[in-house]
Amino acid sequence: MAKKGNRVQVILECTEHKTSGMPGTSRYVTTKNRKNTPDRMERKKYNPILKKVTVHKEIK
Repeated sequence: MAKKGNRVQVILECTEHKTSGMPGTSRYVTTKNRKNTPDRMERKKYNPILKKVTVHKEIK
């Protein structure tokens, strides 16, 4: 039986990589508390294709 709670899994995708036109994607999977952070999450993470730290935003 699955846990019933506020913690959900979210996918973060690089915003700079999408606009650069290069092939591939940089995505990270993490969890967030839906009660504390109802809006979309935004984190700075490393993009191995661009070889630098970029802003990753939550996708649906």
